[in-house]
Amino acid sequence: MSMNLGSSEEDRGIMSEINTTPLVDIMLVLLIIFLITIPVITKTVKVQVPKAINIPTQTKPENITISITRDGEVFWGQSHVPTMAQLVDQIERQAVKVPQPEIHIRADAQTDYKNVGRVIAAINKGGLVKVGFITEPDRAMVPMR
Repeated sequence: MSMNLGSSEEDRGIMSEINTTPLVDIMLVLLIIFLITIPVITKTVKVQVPKAINIPTQTKPENITISITRDGEVFWGQSHVPTMAQLVDQIERQAVKVPQPEIHIRADAQTDYKNVGRVIAAINKGGLVKVGFITEPDRAMVPMR
């Protein structure tokens, strides 16, 4: 490296370049400090988290399928249910069975959430507790075998 002491008058002016060496030094020191202190600071409670496995739905004869169309029409199996009161009545009849059947909700992807919410409220009002949602797997996310 060479150093220019510059004796001419034009070299004596204010230096217009930023000296980044001190900035880099400070950033490296801060990085080292963070790398050392963060593992000491972060303390978590040791908990065994359950492993999630996507298991295909096993359809049993006692399971109930409620379908919701794009327009919000509700179907109990294959039969149309015109009102939520009739849906609640059908659910109450199923809720007294031991063991209670599962309800599987199949909602159109384009239906409004309020339609699904009304059905869930009817299921809750009817007294059934086992509710599942039937979905199609995202083919882009599923690894090929």
